[in-house]
Amino acid sequence: MRDPDGLLSRAGVRGDPNRDQHFLVDDRVLDRLTSYLPDETDTSHLLEIGAGNGALTDRLLAIGDHVTAIERDPNLAAFLREEFAEEIAAGRLDVVEGDALQVDLPDFTACVSNLPYGVSSQITFRLLPLDRPLVLMFQKEFAERMVAESGSGDYGRLSVSTQHYADVEIVETIPKKAFSPPPAVESAVVRCEPRDPDYEVDDETFFLDFVKAVFTQRRKTMRNAVRNTAHISGLDDADAVVDAADEELMGKRAGNVPPATFAELATLAADVGRDESDD
Repeated sequence: MRDPDGLLSRAGVRGDPNRDQHFLVDDRVLDRLTSYLPDETDTSHLLEIGAGNGALTDRLLAIGDHVTAIERDPNLAAFLREEFAEEIAAGRLDVVEGDALQVDLPDFTACVSNLPYGVSSQITFRLLPLDRPLVLMFQKEFAERMVAESGSGDYGRLSVSTQHYADVEIVETIPKKAFSPPPAVESAVVRCEPRDPDYEVDDETFFLDFVKAVFTQRRKTMRNAVRNTAHISGLDDADAVVDAADEELMGKRAGNVPPATFAELATLAADVGRDESDD
C-alpha cells in the first residue's frame, strides 16, 4: 500500500486551506475508510471525489475492480495519471480532471471520498438520489446535522433531506492532525445506506422545496413559516394549507416536526395549496 506521506512528497504539493485542500495522511484512518462500506456492497466500480494525492485511491484499488477518481486540480490530476499509470493502463482506474459538480458521473456502484468541504453539500445531494452506498468525510458539524433527529438542536433541512434518501450514521470522528495541513475543525465519516423512506411523497421535488422553505423560518411556528415562505415553496394559497392542516402541528416549530409528518404536510400542501396548472 502506498505511503500517504510519500505520495504527498512525490506530488510536490502542499495543501492549501484557502483552496479547501487538506490531504488525509493518517494510514490508520485511510485503511478504515473502505471498511465502512455496508456489507455486501458491490465494489465493481468505486467512485472517489477529490482524489488529491491518491492515498485513498490506492486503498480503493485494493478492494475494487475499477475506480473512477475525480480531481479538479490540474497538477494533482497529472500526478495521479503518472503515479497510477500502471493501473490506468490495465483499465482499472480512470482519472477525471474536472469539477465534481459539473462532470458526468460514471455508473458507479459505491462512493468513498474525502470531500472538498466547501462544496460537500452540493456534491452529497448530487450523489444521494443515485441510490448508491456512500462513505463520505465531512466537517463534523455538518455530519452531525445530517444525522440529527427531530427535536435536537442540529435537526434541520439537511437532516430531513439526507434521511429522505438513506439511513445515515457517523461511523468515526477524525482529529485535525490526521490531515496535512490540519483543518480548523474536526471531521467525521458518514455512512449512507440507500433505502426508501417509511413514508410516501407524490412530488419529491416539491417535498424537498417545501422542507427547505419552512426551515428558512425555523424560529417561527409552522403556521407562520408556511405562510411566509410560499414564494420559496411554490404555494399559491398558503392560507388554504394552514386551514386544512392539523392545528396542533401548525403551532409547532419546524425543528420539532419529524420527516414523516413533513411528508404528510407537503402532500396536503401540494393538494390544497397549489393551482392545478402548477402540476
